[in-house]
Amino acid sequence: MEYVSRVPAPPLDRYIDDVYCLRGVSRHRRMNVPPMPSAHLFLNLGGPVRLWDSDPSAAPAVLTGGWFMGLWTRRFRFEYPTPVHLLGVHFKPWGVSPFTDLPAIELCDRWVPVDEVWRHSLDRLRNRLGELATPTEALRLLEDELRARLADSPARGLMLVQHAGARLESLHGTVPVAALAGTEGVSANHLTIQFKEHVGVTPKRVARIYRFARLILSVDADRPVDWPALAHAAGYFDQAHFSREFKDFTGHTPTQYLALRRRFPAEPGFAPDAGPMPAE
Repeated sequence: MEYVSRVPAPPLDRYIDDVYCLRGVSRHRRMNVPPMPSAHLFLNLGGPVRLWDSDPSAAPAVLTGGWFMGLWTRRFRFEYPTPVHLLGVHFKPWGVSPFTDLPAIELCDRWVPVDEVWRHSLDRLRNRLGELATPTEALRLLEDELRARLADSPARGLMLVQHAGARLESLHGTVPVAALAGTEGVSANHLTIQFKEHVGVTPKRVARIYRFARLILSVDADRPVDWPALAHAAGYFDQAHFSREFKDFTGHTPTQYLALRRRFPAEPGFAPDAGPMPAE
């Protein structure tokens, strides 16, 4: 499967990690996705994509057009169509906020059709993208659309969240919220309110996801894994807490996860395999 991505030009790079095009046939149709520090936009130019929430009370979805996903705090599962043809945006946790009028809490742990967020835009976008011959052209058009949607001035509190979020990112979530707030010159309560407004969750929850992402992306399944040392390096100082969170976020114990990774190794250099893992 072909994966083409790039970091968008300023000012989009303040809010977006990368835009990408994914097309071809996946080695694994069903994938489990643990919580990662990203929100998403998907524009689907291929067949239906199926999604399942790990919360059994949430109904599964079949999505054919385009959808936004806010920050996810639990794992979910998706099934690729055959063949795949997706364009996507990896937003930073706070990155969707300046592109929509929808409260961040309404996107958290949810998939929402594009036309509910950008009114009457999906068909126009898909038609224009479908006429382009190369991923590079498609990504340029997607960047143009995002640039046109970007608010002229940041909403109240967004710059605070962006600055504090960048610090969480650089420190892999290991800074306490009180210390983070102190560095920003605000109270922990004020920082929490602003994160809920622009991310949909608390800074503590964002820190947990950054910490877990650092750990899961550092696992080398080709070598023996010292889980206690790896957990400590990622900022987990309570092994029981690490084990519970790992099982909650992946659906597996560390030993089960490692066995799965060894049975279905990630393709070197293929970014979509870095966090997600095949669903048995």
